[in-house]
Amino acid sequence: MRKLVNDPRLMTKVCDMYYNQKRSQQQIMDELKLSRPTVARLLESARDEGIVQISIPNLDVIKYWELERIIEEKYGLREVMVVDSGESDMELKESLGKAAARYLQYVVTDDCTIGISMGDTLYHMTNHIEPRKRQGITVVPLVGGMGQLRMELHANSLAESVARAYEGEFVPFHAPGRVTNASVRRELLRDESLARAVRCMEQVDVALVGIGYPNERSALKATGYYKEKEIESLIAKRVAGELCMQFYDVNGNAAPYKKDTNTIGIDVKKLRKIPVCVGIAGGSEKLSAVKGAIAGKYINTLITDVDCARQLASENDNK
Repeated sequence: MRKLVNDPRLMTKVCDMYYNQKRSQQQIMDELKLSRPTVARLLESARDEGIVQISIPNLDVIKYWELERIIEEKYGLREVMVVDSGESDMELKESLGKAAARYLQYVVTDDCTIGISMGDTLYHMTNHIEPRKRQGITVVPLVGGMGQLRMELHANSLAESVARAYEGEFVPFHAPGRVTNASVRRELLRDESLARAVRCMEQVDVALVGIGYPNERSALKATGYYKEKEIESLIAKRVAGELCMQFYDVNGNAAPYKKDTNTIGIDVKKLRKIPVCVGIAGGSEKLSAVKGAIAGKYINTLITDVDCARQLASENDNK
């Protein structure tokens, strides 16, 4: 609790909502998934720290505060976090992972079920989560967690790491992320050994999903689920991005690509029902993937970098 109420970003966010946007404490509680005592303590701490006096003078505590607000309002997102782009792809993933870990500090509450997909950025996130005990935490993969390559990127490994950090329960999903055909998929999903994980996916409160797109550096290829020719075929079909190994176009339409996936995991449409669904991606090349994820309403929270964010903010509303 002490770290939470002393977080400058969260104090500033709550103060701006309360004083500038005239939101009630109840509205702030509902939107940010905080308890009433936590909201009250954040407002009190902000006054003690001098963040808020008569007005809020320190919005620049958050480097890209105004840019985040523009994107939130333009796309109807519950929250946006923007980080620096970094000088390399690895540096960018590290920054995104750190931001995602920081976001979890105040969005994860007791009796919370967390769902997680797969990929490099989420792997970096797990390395930066500050261990803290929560009551009644359950963590479940959102896509099959078994594979043969880069096991640290698979959903089972990531979910187990998150569960360990919160001293919660890990529910493994003992299935590959992708199988050879639809009939194998149907049979596997009927298997009793997967039943509990499938049920838990229906009860997720907070989802963490990497927003990807098919290319040579993607987790799709790194984990061995898609071969080079398949990736080339997806690019030719104008795939904009993927969530939980399911593809969609820039308008968020997944229907044209159903035959290209035999994924074992949550149906991408069910992400829309999750109260806090956090999409994580950065880089200007991810713009279409991020736009499609937002347009399809698969995510309601975005963590991205300044290059992608500025393009989102400047995008013409006419598609």
